[in-house]
Amino acid sequence: MKILIVGLGAIGQRHVRNLRRMFGDHVELLAARLRGLTHVLSDAMTVEANDGLCEKYGIRSFATLDEALSHTPDVAFVCNPTSLHIETSLTLARAGCHLFIEKPLAHEYSRVEELLDVVERRRLVAMVGYQFRFHPCLTTAYALLQSGAVGRVVAVRAEAGEYLPGWHPYEDYRGTYAGRRDLGGGVLLTQSHEMDYLYWFFGVPQTVFTVGGHLSSLDIDVEDVASTLMQFERDGRHFPVHLHQDYIQQPPSRRCEIVGDAGKLEIDLLRRTITLHGASGQLVQSQEFTDFHRPQMFVDETRHFLTCVERHDTPAVTLRDGAHSLRMALAAKESLETGAVVGVTGAMLAR
Repeated sequence: MKILIVGLGAIGQRHVRNLRRMFGDHVELLAARLRGLTHVLSDAMTVEANDGLCEKYGIRSFATLDEALSHTPDVAFVCNPTSLHIETSLTLARAGCHLFIEKPLAHEYSRVEELLDVVERRRLVAMVGYQFRFHPCLTTAYALLQSGAVGRVVAVRAEAGEYLPGWHPYEDYRGTYAGRRDLGGGVLLTQSHEMDYLYWFFGVPQTVFTVGGHLSSLDIDVEDVASTLMQFERDGRHFPVHLHQDYIQQPPSRRCEIVGDAGKLEIDLLRRTITLHGASGQLVQSQEFTDFHRPQMFVDETRHFLTCVERHDTPAVTLRDGAHSLRMALAAKESLETGAVVGVTGAMLAR
């Protein structure tokens, strides 16, 4: 199998490492690279060497996407900045590549439907890289919710906060896509994992209202704090969901609390714990996934995606799933900019 990696930054190199560890020389790795950086990164986001990246992993590197496509890759991993995802993915899909697109799917909704149409017409497998779908706390929580463990959901609180300059200590945070408007950055889009799992758990909200903005001293031109109130509907009943996101917190925090009329579910993704209490407050279930470590999510999602390609199955996070979570994030950005309550409706699809 020929696999093309578009972009060899932090996430692109992570996929390269995982592919080599899983498949060794049984896959041929190609890369299309705009910046042409040669440093070699570790799983801990440190620089192992200042050059020799392609030599270390046996990658055939090309300066343009067209050059790489002339070697007919079967699969492509889209790992360039968010603002380039759709244009890149359209080119790849028209060339017949199955697609793994890093989250978020895009920085605006323009041409998303076009990509969906090309992928569906050509019967391609396409997946969006929301690796937290493979976190055992969330898969356990999803199963508990499906079983009715907390009864009727009445309220949800979710949080994701992490200090942006600490993400990639090997590079200046001011130049990363996460902190630049022109590259599709900002906490609402970049930290949209919570949007994805809330969509997975509860579907698309009816309305969103967001406050926040660039509130810290970080030298970036995007929002670094966002507090979003969403209204969801289930079985004809409404319930509120509050999501807090920031680029500031030290130490980081990533957790969710789901309150129902028959119990409460508490999830801590960084501590890898999940706790279920019953209607009377009694402890029903408590699990700590001590053997699970963050890098495993990336391994599991890659293996899942390539298995889906091989069997032509539907992946866990489809392109349309990624479009729905993008709609949620874009509605929150619109609310932040306008101060209005924004509906997450079909009208968003036309943008």
